[in-house]
Amino acid sequence: PIAYPKSVAFIISNEFCERFNYYGMRTILVLYLTTKLGYNEETSTVLFHVFTMLVYIFPLIGALIADGWLGKYRTILYLSLVYSLGALVVSFGAIPLIGMPTKTVTIVGLLLIAVGTGGIKPCVSAFGGDQFSLPEQSLQLAKFFSLFYFAINAGSMISTTVTPILRADVHCFGDSDCFSLAFGVPAILMIISVVIFVFGKKLYTREPPAGNMIFGVSRCLSDAFNGWCKRRRTDPQKSFLDYARPTVGSRMVNETKCLARILRLYLPFPVFWALFDQQGSRWTFQANRMDGVVMGYRIKPDQMQVVNPLLILAFIPLFDYVVYPLLRTIGIRRPLQKLSIGLMLAALGFFFSAALEMKMEQVAYISMPSQPDGAHLRLYNGMQCKLKFISQMKSTPEQMPRAISPLSMWSDLSLFVSEPAEYGFQADSTSRHKCPVITGSIRVEPGKSLSYYLVGNEMFEFNDGLEAPPDASSAPHVRVLLNVAETEGPVLLRAINSDGSERQPAIVLSRWNVTQVHTFSAGYGEIEVNGVTAAQFNVKEGGLYTLMVTGNSEDGYEYNMLNVIVPGTVNILWQLPQIVVMTMAEIMFSVTGLEFSFTQAPASMKSVLQACWLLSVAIGNMIVVIIAEFKFAETQAGEFVLFACLMLVDMVLFLWLTRGYRYMDQSGEDMEYQDEDAGSLKPEKPPPPPRILGMEAEPGYGAYRNHAYDNDFSEA
Repeated sequence: PIAYPKSVAFIISNEFCERFNYYGMRTILVLYLTTKLGYNEETSTVLFHVFTMLVYIFPLIGALIADGWLGKYRTILYLSLVYSLGALVVSFGAIPLIGMPTKTVTIVGLLLIAVGTGGIKPCVSAFGGDQFSLPEQSLQLAKFFSLFYFAINAGSMISTTVTPILRADVHCFGDSDCFSLAFGVPAILMIISVVIFVFGKKLYTREPPAGNMIFGVSRCLSDAFNGWCKRRRTDPQKSFLDYARPTVGSRMVNETKCLARILRLYLPFPVFWALFDQQGSRWTFQANRMDGVVMGYRIKPDQMQVVNPLLILAFIPLFDYVVYPLLRTIGIRRPLQKLSIGLMLAALGFFFSAALEMKMEQVAYISMPSQPDGAHLRLYNGMQCKLKFISQMKSTPEQMPRAISPLSMWSDLSLFVSEPAEYGFQADSTSRHKCPVITGSIRVEPGKSLSYYLVGNEMFEFNDGLEAPPDASSAPHVRVLLNVAETEGPVLLRAINSDGSERQPAIVLSRWNVTQVHTFSAGYGEIEVNGVTAAQFNVKEGGLYTLMVTGNSEDGYEYNMLNVIVPGTVNILWQLPQIVVMTMAEIMFSVTGLEFSFTQAPASMKSVLQACWLLSVAIGNMIVVIIAEFKFAETQAGEFVLFACLMLVDMVLFLWLTRGYRYMDQSGEDMEYQDEDAGSLKPEKPPPPPRILGMEAEPGYGAYRNHAYDNDFSEA
């Protein structure tokens, strides 16, 4: 027996390191774009999906380079160097250096990564297949692809778990996180992958460039168009492609027709990928606004992406041995039926995400007015007496009576005004602690959240709320409203650990400084006045708090901590239903779709099918870019519903396209063909084509056999 090729160990190790780099970088990318580069969620989503789109476009170029010019080995090596350079550039750009154009550096790095990872994507697995002698080593080849697939998933799961930990739990360059390390570790793995790949150079079997079938299909279409222009009146044909028969031959025309029958069904596919790839963008942003604490451990929002590959490995045998047999009992056994179910499940997953987003948008509503003509108003009573106030402003019945308890807050978050308005205001004490009458005016503005601090006989206006909904992982924000004598002080806001040490430097507070919101370390804190503890409190990530303190050193101090914006109360595990449903959709759609495509098309057309499959992913990401850029929905929940409804319409279109489709039987490597003008249904098995200069050829058929895509199921 032929010995198992030792060279595949270098190829599998290379793939593990490369996938670790790609998925690790991709996992934290959207959070880096928002938290460090300052892009909003919409722009970050656009950049993420443009990057993903390029990643799935460049494989077409990589395959053409490998098959028509450099060969697979040199294509992998050269583009891996480009890939490594891009990873280092992104990591270097994450270091906060004065004067460095961080955004430009990051975009350049991402472009290099897209060229590199996209260009080598169709070559690595096929290059591994070249190391085996077929058909003698067909079993060993199958084992290789199993190990290759395992390396992909191992690299993906480990990096998706580890990289968010490096991002959030390591502190560097004075920041509370370390994106440069989180990008740097995958970049080092990518350099190691290149070194490993080069070490196996002497062991590799390297096939010469063999041409690409994409060129053959392109020539068939071009010749058909030219023939149609010249002979459509003098020599009309049954179909458009028949005009190419004199130049490319009947076999090429028939195979292209078969390809067209399948590609017609590909038309709805991009919409599925538009939904699927948002797991790395919109769903990560959604997780970032949720409470990640589970049984005392904090799950990072970007770590939720590891659930998908874990479920894939668990669901594939479950579907093969349980789900599919059950579906066969109710008559669902054909690939196109499974594909339709996959599309429906994707829509269901986005309906789940929309429902979850609606629940979370209640917090966003409290943060700032959600409507352009909406307005928020809050009144803080900084005194020890209960205040009752009157105003010309209209309020909802829920806000009546208009009274504010001591050290408490009154709010109306349901005001609607078309233009700025000002109303008279008067507040008087209703308790035994007699307080001065407060007279003045209050303003409300559309789209603004305004608040007033009532203390003594004065009113202090300030902007309240947050400009954006709080992230569950962001630091708490604390505003301190002091009602102490001017002689009291200094007043310190301190973050204290259980051992008495401070988590951050103490913040010096001024009396009645209502305009400043302090970023505070989550956990226990104190207000200290003249060295005496005046207030004690605990704050959580993602919340906006107002701490009200009154009193003096002789009589003591009173305080009350108000939750102006409650930290994220929706647990991150509520994302699991939509992730589970989307993973089921992926198995029903992606795995079944690849199986259907490769069994229904001629073996020689696998290259074109793989190219079109990757192209559908790229177009799907472009759909996300268009919808995000033009803002077809006002809210994120509305956008999720829009995508879900688009998916349902897409499913109906797919069902319409599949009506009357006739499944083709396949025997051996090639499809059975018949000449359309022969008038006979007898199959004809073509003779093996001669080889010319190492390339398969046939008169009128061309040397277009693509090897860069052979057996490339690496992303299935």
